[in-house]
Amino acid sequence: MGWTCTVQVAESNGQTRHSVTLSRSDFEQLTNGKPTTPEELVKKSFEFLLERESKNQILRQFDLPAIARYFPEYPAEIRKKL
Repeated sequence: MGWTCTVQVAESNGQTRHSVTLSRSDFEQLTNGKPTTPEELVKKSFEFLLERESKNQILRQFDLPAIARYFPEYPAEIRKKL
């Protein structure tokens, strides 16, 4: 079991919508036991992504750990943001 989150990114030049899945085991691994929620993890993950690419470059549907395939620093950086 896990979660599916719908994320809408709105900027002055339009908006995008994304569907993000997250398993319980991936949540535990990415948060390293820090007290947070799946929603907060997804929010911080999108902040991470938007620091590196435009909203239009973010995949429309993906599993949250897939970010690390494109940005290997993601797991360590997301733990700092939480």
